[in-house]
Amino acid sequence: MLDTHKGEALLAVIDSGSFEQAAKSLHLTPSAVSQRVSALESQLGTPLLIRTRPCRATRAGQRLLQYLRRSQFLEHEFLAELEHEQQHFLPVPMVVNHDTLATWLLPALSQFLQDEQLLLDISLDDQDHTYTQLESGHALVGISSESEALRGCRAQALGIMRYRLLAHPDFASRYFPQGLQREAARRAPLMVFNRKDALQSNFLLRTLGLPSTHLNCHFVPSSEAFLQAIELGLGYGMVPEIQYQPATGQRQLIDLAPSQPTDIMLYWHCWQVQSPKLERLSQAVIQAAKQALLPLATEG
Repeated sequence: MLDTHKGEALLAVIDSGSFEQAAKSLHLTPSAVSQRVSALESQLGTPLLIRTRPCRATRAGQRLLQYLRRSQFLEHEFLAELEHEQQHFLPVPMVVNHDTLATWLLPALSQFLQDEQLLLDISLDDQDHTYTQLESGHALVGISSESEALRGCRAQALGIMRYRLLAHPDFASRYFPQGLQREAARRAPLMVFNRKDALQSNFLLRTLGLPSTHLNCHFVPSSEAFLQAIELGLGYGMVPEIQYQPATGQRQLIDLAPSQPTDIMLYWHCWQVQSPKLERLSQAVIQAAKQALLPLATEG
């Protein structure tokens, strides 16, 4: 049987990135934290941590982290039920992509989170990379473009987030007077979220045969600032319809490829067997996505 204190030490090291920071959060010495993690590794007969800066979990450690986070949440939920007359908030480790957080997620879940007394502990990543946060045990639930579920989990299709290639009219007149063409796209500054973001480069490679090595890029890792940069005429880039559409008339942005939207299918990942609160959270997210995203059958 796993010792609670040893599991707590492992979680603290992974979440903080070091034995020193874990020790501060647990009010222990770094040596005591190290001894607990080493004892857990000896008990299980396998390394659980890669002792780098920051510390990372091994494959076995990732599996154990998934179990520990689920157990921790179940324990907290049980205690909350016993103390139902008191304010007892439960943290939920969740991973989502930046554009989801910047658009529909919080408005759709705000009332639910207040009613259920859940605290979001959100990790952000590109939609193509959020899956690794789930796989590594950093999150209990999350949204990803990956359709394949982890072992013991399920992946529920949420809907399509449609992206448009947008530019300010002055920018379009300067760089694309003849429309979206290969040489013009090579010269024009392109907005890219970060170096994990392949949305723009994949589109340009697919439609114009333009390799990413030939692009002039701004890197702006904020959904709101990304759109603002396009509005200011700094570059052109992919923006979710639901982010810009309500104010299109005001912003006067031009769709450079109106007949070629980029559709990204999003999936909700959660455990097949989960606590009542997490099951209700899953249903709330699925229902919210139906209102915010395009259905899978949509064409255009």
